[in-house]
Amino acid sequence: MVAPEGVEAQTCVMTRDGETWARLYYRNATGEELRSVLTLMGPGGRTVELHCAPIAHDEPGTCETPRVPSSGPPGSATAVAEFVGAGPVEEAPLLLRAGSERAPGAGD
Repeated sequence: MVAPEGVEAQTCVMTRDGETWARLYYRNATGEELRSVLTLMGPGGRTVELHCAPIAHDEPGTCETPRVPSSGPPGSATAVAEFVGAGPVEEAPLLLRAGSERAPGAGD
């Protein structure tokens, strides 16, 4: 996903050896330091959240949540990243929300 303000992001859910985690690929071309939150959401309302600090430059970066034991069928977890601008948290504008998609048939 790309926001007009100059933020690009893609999220995905990774699984390996019985562990699951979320990964965020981003590029921050806004010229400002932003705040972002990467959330891994699993079955049964389980979530893992990580605050990332996308540096203000046009180089790509990554951010990952801690790895947690996998639960539920493959493809049942999703990831969402939200980027907000500078200023007080309650006043900071939401610049971009990017999310992964569930695998076909997951969670049905």
